[in-house]
Amino acid sequence: MERIVMKFGGTSVANPERIARAAQLVVEEVNRGKQVAVIVSAMGKTTDELLSLAQEVNPTAGRRELDMLLATGEQVTASLLAMAITAKGVEARSYTGWQAGVTTESVHGNARIEQVQADRIVSALETGAVTVITGFQGADASGELTTLGRGGSDTSAVAIAIALDAAVCDIYTDVEGVFTTDPRLIEKARKLEEISYDEMLEIANLGAGVLHPRAVEFAKNHLMPLRVRPAHMDGQGTVIKEEIDLENNLVVRGIAFERDVVRITVMYDVPYNGSLANIFTALAKHHVNVDIIVQTIREDVQPSVSFSIKKEDFAEAINVLESNKEELGYSRADFEVGLAKVSIVGSGMVSNPGVAANMFDILRQAVIPVKMVSTSEIKVSVVIPEPEMEKAVTALHEQFGLDVTGAK
Repeated sequence: MERIVMKFGGTSVANPERIARAAQLVVEEVNRGKQVAVIVSAMGKTTDELLSLAQEVNPTAGRRELDMLLATGEQVTASLLAMAITAKGVEARSYTGWQAGVTTESVHGNARIEQVQADRIVSALETGAVTVITGFQGADASGELTTLGRGGSDTSAVAIAIALDAAVCDIYTDVEGVFTTDPRLIEKARKLEEISYDEMLEIANLGAGVLHPRAVEFAKNHLMPLRVRPAHMDGQGTVIKEEIDLENNLVVRGIAFERDVVRITVMYDVPYNGSLANIFTALAKHHVNVDIIVQTIREDVQPSVSFSIKKEDFAEAINVLESNKEELGYSRADFEVGLAKVSIVGSGMVSNPGVAANMFDILRQAVIPVKMVSTSEIKVSVVIPEPEMEKAVTALHEQFGLDVTGAK
C-alpha cells in the first residue's frame, strides 16, 4: 500500500472550516487506498500570538520556555484535525514530534533534525489509522523539547516522509503551486507544472515563502519528491524533483525579488589583504547575513569592499563596523538604502551562455541601473533601486517568455 505524507501550513488550518477541508483531503487519499501521515503547523497566527503573550509576561524569557510555549500551537492543530478526520469515519491519532520519534540537536529555538525513529508511526499506519503529527518540533537526546525555527514544519514533513519511505510529500498551502514569480506583483505569472530541487532551492533562498530552504535541501539530499498543492481549491500544484522537462525550452524558469536591501561600502586608504576575512568574520559573529560582495582594488581608485545585507541587519552591521574600526583598518564606511534584489533562476542557464548578458540588456533598455551583480550556475542576481523593482521584474518576466500567454 502506497504511503504518503500530507503537510498543512498555518493558513490551511486557520479555522474550523479549513480544518474540515483539510480533513476531507486526507479522507479522500485514504479512500484511494493510501496510508497517510499528516504534518501540521499551528493555526493561522497562533505562533505570533504566543510570542506576544511571552513578551508581555517576560520580555527576556529563555529559549527553553519559549519552546515549551510555542510547541503547544501545533498540538492544538494536530488534535483538532485528528478529531475532524475521525468525524468523517476514518480513524486518526495525533502525536507530538517527540512521540513520532523526531530527535534533534540540543538547540532551543532553531534545532536541526538528527534522525526520525518512525516505528510508532509505521505501526499506527499499518493498522489503517491516519497519523497526525505536530510539525516544527522534536526532542533532543536528553528528552528536552525543541523547536525547529520558522519553516520548521516543512522540514518536519520532509524528514518524516523520508523515514516512512513515502512515495511523495505533499505540501498544502493557500497558493496553487510554485509560480514563475509572485502573482500578486505580476498578473501574468504562471504556475509551473514542475521545478527542479536546485531551482526551488535558489528561489526559496531568494525569499519566496512557498517552501523553507532547509526542507528543499533535505528533500534533494534524499531524492524525496515534493508537491506544492492548493489546500482550498482543486489542482495538482507543482512537482519538485531532481530531473524535469524544460517547459517550452525555457532557460529562465523563475524570477525572485527581495525588497529592503542595503549596500554598505567600506573604504581603505591603502590595500589590506586581511580586510575581507576580518570584516566578514566580525559580521558573522554577530549573525549578520551578508549576500553579494564586491571588492575593488586598483591603483587609481581608493580600495574598497561593498556588500549587501537586509535592512533588518543594517543597524547591527554598522555597529559592528564602528565598534571594530581600528582593528578592521578601514578609513570610512558609506551606505545606500532603498535598494532591491532581483534574480533570474533556471537550470537551463548552465548550458546556455549569454543569459546574464540578455538580462543586463533588458535592464538597460528599461533604463534601470544595476548597482551590484552576483551569479551562480543557475542564478543571476542584481541589486537595483527599489522603486525600479516592479518595472524590472515585469520586463524580465516578459522578455524571458514567462508570461502566461506563453503557456502550453
